[in-house]
Amino acid sequence: MKRTFDVAVSGLSLMLTSPVIAAAAIAIKVSSRGPVFYKGPRVGRDEKVFQIYKLRTMTVGADSLGPAVTSARDGRVTTVGRFLRLTKADELPQLLNVLRGEMSLVGPRPEHPRYVERYPADQRDSLTVRPGMTGPSSLAFIDEEEMLEGPDPEATYVDRILPRKLALDREYVRTATFSGDLRILARTAALVVLRPFAGRGRRSG
Repeated sequence: MKRTFDVAVSGLSLMLTSPVIAAAAIAIKVSSRGPVFYKGPRVGRDEKVFQIYKLRTMTVGADSLGPAVTSARDGRVTTVGRFLRLTKADELPQLLNVLRGEMSLVGPRPEHPRYVERYPADQRDSLTVRPGMTGPSSLAFIDEEEMLEGPDPEATYVDRILPRKLALDREYVRTATFSGDLRILARTAALVVLRPFAGRGRRSG
Protein backbone atom coordinates (compact mmCIF):
# COMPACT_ATOMS: atom_id res chain seq x y z
CA MET A 1 0.00 0.00 0.00
CA LYS A 2 2.80 2.43 0.88
CA ARG A 3 4.62 1.82 -2.41
CA THR A 4 1.42 2.22 -4.45
CA PHE A 5 0.72 5.49 -2.65
CA ASP A 6 4.29 6.66 -3.24
CA VAL A 7 4.11 6.00 -6.97
CA ALA A 8 0.68 7.59 -7.43
CA VAL A 9 1.39 10.73 -5.40
CA SER A 10 4.95 11.28 -6.63
CA GLY A 11 3.88 10.88 -10.27
CA LEU A 12 1.03 13.35 -9.86
CA SER A 13 3.20 15.75 -7.86
CA LEU A 14 5.92 15.65 -10.50
CA MET A 15 3.41 16.66 -13.16
CA LEU A 16 1.93 19.44 -11.03
CA THR A 17 5.30 20.87 -10.00
CA SER A 18 6.96 20.60 -13.41
CA PRO A 19 6.37 24.32 -14.13
CA VAL A 20 8.08 25.21 -10.84
CA ILE A 21 11.02 22.93 -11.66
CA ALA A 22 11.26 24.42 -15.16
CA ALA A 23 11.23 28.01 -13.84
CA ALA A 24 13.88 27.13 -11.23
CA ALA A 25 16.00 25.44 -13.90
CA ILE A 26 15.96 28.59 -16.02
CA ALA A 27 16.91 30.76 -13.03
CA ILE A 28 19.79 28.44 -12.13
CA LYS A 29 21.11 28.36 -15.69
CA VAL A 30 20.91 32.13 -16.14
CA SER A 31 22.43 33.04 -12.78
CA SER A 32 25.40 30.68 -12.46
CA ARG A 33 27.69 28.42 -14.44
CA GLY A 34 27.09 24.68 -14.28
CA PRO A 35 24.35 22.04 -14.56
CA VAL A 36 20.77 22.56 -13.44
CA PHE A 37 20.60 19.36 -11.40
CA TYR A 38 22.81 18.01 -8.65
CA LYS A 39 23.36 14.31 -8.03
CA GLY A 40 25.03 13.14 -4.84
CA PRO A 41 25.54 9.81 -3.08
CA ARG A 42 23.16 8.78 -0.30
CA VAL A 43 22.66 5.53 1.56
CA GLY A 44 19.29 3.89 1.04
CA ARG A 45 17.47 0.75 2.08
CA ASP A 46 19.70 -2.20 2.95
CA GLU A 47 22.67 0.21 2.90
CA LYS A 48 22.66 0.47 -0.90
CA VAL A 49 24.14 3.73 -2.21
CA PHE A 50 22.07 5.67 -4.74
CA GLN A 51 22.26 9.10 -6.35
CA ILE A 52 19.84 11.65 -4.92
CA TYR A 53 18.46 14.31 -7.26
CA LYS A 54 18.19 17.99 -6.38
CA LEU A 55 18.10 21.31 -8.16
CA ARG A 56 21.63 22.71 -7.92
CA THR A 57 21.89 25.37 -5.22
CA MET A 58 25.67 25.61 -4.88
CA THR A 59 28.61 26.59 -7.04
CA VAL A 60 30.17 23.97 -9.30
CA GLY A 61 32.65 21.81 -7.38
CA ALA A 62 31.17 22.72 -3.99
CA ASP A 63 31.55 19.12 -2.78
CA SER A 64 35.33 19.45 -2.95
CA LEU A 65 35.39 22.88 -1.32
CA GLY A 66 33.84 22.09 2.04
CA PRO A 67 31.83 19.69 4.20
CA ALA A 68 28.83 17.64 3.08
CA VAL A 69 26.61 19.78 5.31
CA THR A 70 25.62 23.38 4.64
CA SER A 71 25.27 26.23 7.12
CA ALA A 72 22.96 29.21 6.65
CA ARG A 73 25.76 31.51 5.48
CA ASP A 74 27.75 28.99 3.48
CA GLY A 75 29.54 30.89 0.72
CA ARG A 76 29.14 27.98 -1.69
CA VAL A 77 25.39 28.59 -1.97
CA THR A 78 24.30 30.74 -4.90
CA THR A 79 21.76 33.58 -4.67
CA VAL A 80 19.12 31.54 -6.48
CA GLY A 81 20.12 28.54 -4.39
CA ARG A 82 19.30 30.34 -1.14
CA PHE A 83 15.75 30.95 -2.31
CA LEU A 84 15.35 27.36 -3.48
CA ARG A 85 16.61 26.07 -0.13
CA LEU A 86 14.33 28.40 1.83
CA THR A 87 11.27 27.21 -0.08
CA LYS A 88 12.51 23.59 -0.28
CA ALA A 89 11.92 23.71 -4.05
CA ASP A 90 15.39 22.23 -4.56
CA GLU A 91 14.05 18.94 -3.16
CA LEU A 92 11.34 18.49 -5.82
CA PRO A 93 13.48 16.35 -8.19
CA GLN A 94 13.59 13.72 -5.44
CA LEU A 95 10.12 12.77 -6.66
CA LEU A 96 12.08 10.95 -9.37
CA ASN A 97 13.93 9.01 -6.68
CA VAL A 98 10.55 8.02 -5.25
CA LEU A 99 9.28 6.85 -8.65
CA ARG A 100 12.46 4.83 -9.15
CA GLY A 101 11.92 3.07 -5.81
CA GLU A 102 15.06 4.48 -4.19
CA MET A 103 13.09 6.67 -1.79
CA SER A 104 9.64 6.99 -0.26
CA LEU A 105 7.59 10.11 0.35
CA VAL A 106 7.98 9.56 4.11
CA GLY A 107 10.85 7.86 5.89
CA PRO A 108 14.24 8.41 7.48
CA ARG A 109 16.17 11.18 5.73
CA PRO A 110 18.94 9.65 3.54
CA GLU A 111 22.46 10.44 4.73
CA HIS A 112 25.77 10.85 2.95
CA PRO A 113 27.91 7.68 3.15
CA ARG A 114 30.58 9.44 5.23
CA TYR A 115 28.02 10.01 8.01
CA VAL A 116 26.43 6.57 7.80
CA GLU A 117 29.88 5.15 8.53
CA ARG A 118 29.50 6.67 11.99
CA TYR A 119 26.27 4.81 12.80
CA PRO A 120 26.83 2.32 15.65
CA ALA A 121 26.43 -1.29 14.52
CA ASP A 122 23.40 -1.80 16.79
CA GLN A 123 21.66 1.39 15.62
CA ARG A 124 21.39 0.89 11.87
CA ASP A 125 17.73 -0.16 11.74
CA SER A 126 16.81 3.12 10.00
CA LEU A 127 18.58 1.63 6.95
CA THR A 128 16.10 -1.25 6.67
CA VAL A 129 13.44 0.90 4.95
CA ARG A 130 13.38 3.30 2.01
CA PRO A 131 14.57 6.77 3.03
CA GLY A 132 12.04 9.57 2.70
CA MET A 133 11.68 13.01 1.19
CA THR A 134 10.32 13.98 4.58
CA GLY A 135 9.97 12.37 7.98
CA PRO A 136 10.20 13.11 11.70
CA SER A 137 13.87 14.09 11.56
CA SER A 138 13.29 16.28 8.50
CA LEU A 139 10.54 18.15 10.36
CA ALA A 140 12.53 18.46 13.58
CA PHE A 141 15.54 19.86 11.73
CA ILE A 142 13.84 21.86 8.99
CA ASP A 143 16.03 24.82 10.06
CA GLU A 144 19.18 22.72 10.26
CA GLU A 145 21.27 25.23 8.32
CA GLU A 146 20.72 27.86 11.02
CA MET A 147 21.69 25.30 13.67
CA LEU A 148 25.02 24.74 11.90
CA GLU A 149 26.21 28.32 12.31
CA GLY A 150 29.69 28.39 13.83
CA PRO A 151 33.34 27.76 13.05
CA ASP A 152 32.98 24.01 12.42
CA PRO A 153 29.53 23.09 11.04
CA GLU A 154 30.53 19.51 10.30
CA ALA A 155 31.60 18.88 13.91
CA THR A 156 28.32 20.40 15.10
CA TYR A 157 26.41 18.11 12.77
CA VAL A 158 28.25 14.93 13.71
CA ASP A 159 28.36 15.55 17.47
CA ARG A 160 24.99 17.17 18.14
CA ILE A 161 22.54 16.83 15.26
CA LEU A 162 23.25 13.43 13.71
CA PRO A 163 22.64 11.40 16.93
CA ARG A 164 19.30 13.14 17.45
CA LYS A 165 18.24 12.57 13.85
CA LEU A 166 19.22 8.92 14.06
CA ALA A 167 17.14 8.48 17.23
CA LEU A 168 14.08 10.03 15.55
CA ASP A 169 14.53 7.92 12.43
CA ARG A 170 14.88 4.71 14.41
CA GLU A 171 11.73 5.54 16.36
CA TYR A 172 9.90 6.17 13.09
CA VAL A 173 10.91 2.75 11.75
CA ARG A 174 9.60 1.08 14.92
CA THR A 175 6.25 2.88 14.98
CA ALA A 176 5.44 3.85 11.37
CA THR A 177 1.83 3.64 10.18
CA PHE A 178 0.12 4.80 6.99
CA SER A 179 -2.03 7.29 8.91
CA GLY A 180 1.10 8.58 10.63
CA ASP A 181 2.74 9.10 7.23
CA LEU A 182 -0.27 11.14 6.09
CA ARG A 183 0.06 13.37 9.16
CA ILE A 184 3.77 13.87 8.45
CA LEU A 185 3.00 14.85 4.86
CA ALA A 186 0.37 17.33 6.03
CA ARG A 187 2.76 18.87 8.56
CA THR A 188 5.48 19.08 5.94
CA ALA A 189 3.20 20.86 3.47
CA ALA A 190 2.17 23.38 6.13
CA LEU A 191 5.76 24.07 7.21
CA VAL A 192 7.00 24.46 3.63
CA VAL A 193 4.26 27.01 2.90
CA LEU A 194 4.88 28.99 6.10
CA ARG A 195 8.69 28.71 6.21
CA PRO A 196 9.56 31.58 3.82
CA PHE A 197 7.48 33.99 5.93
CA ALA A 198 9.03 32.71 9.17
CA GLY A 199 12.47 33.03 7.58
CA ARG A 200 11.75 36.63 6.61
CA GLY A 201 10.77 37.33 10.21
CA ARG A 202 14.00 35.84 11.55
CA ARG A 203 16.13 37.89 9.17
CA SER A 204 14.36 41.15 10.01
CA GLY A 205 14.48 40.58 13.77
